[in-house]
Amino acid sequence: MNRFVVISGCSGGGKSTLLAELERRGHAVIEEPGRRIVREELAGDGAALPWVDAAAFARRAVAMALADWETAARLEGWVFFDRGLVDAAAALEHATGEAVLEALGRAHRYRRQVFLTPPWPEIYVNDPERPHGFEAARAEYERLLEAYAALGYAVSILPKTSVAARADFVLETLAV
Repeated sequence: MNRFVVISGCSGGGKSTLLAELERRGHAVIEEPGRRIVREELAGDGAALPWVDAAAFARRAVAMALADWETAARLEGWVFFDRGLVDAAAALEHATGEAVLEALGRAHRYRRQVFLTPPWPEIYVNDPERPHGFEAARAEYERLLEAYAALGYAVSILPKTSVAARADFVLETLAV
């Protein structure tokens, strides 16, 4: 869908903060599947936590991203995704070796223009939902950069600047 915009990239790179700003400006936002899954798993038995069972986590992320796609279709205007199906499929492929990225990534398209937050060690922090280190986040970023490019998306790397300036950059880029 041409109005479905993905904000992806490096963990701890400021995606969620940027999306909160876009939501504050009146745009629809779909929360990252991974964060929702981790919260649910931490409240439950924790069997599908990414650091416990990466494949189970990725399968849940794919299912949730597909459900998010359906939910977003009922929303008006720009819909900004904090990660999406490409991220989930890339995680599943990385965890299991199953070749799912191409099929899933081509069947459910987002706007061709995607935005990636680059590795930014100065703002990277761990939290209970993100216990992995910066190098793991950087490796994930590299996989996502490859995945989006391989699927024909035009990737814009977000500048390392204020949240407001990043939001302006996204909206100005989409206006072109």
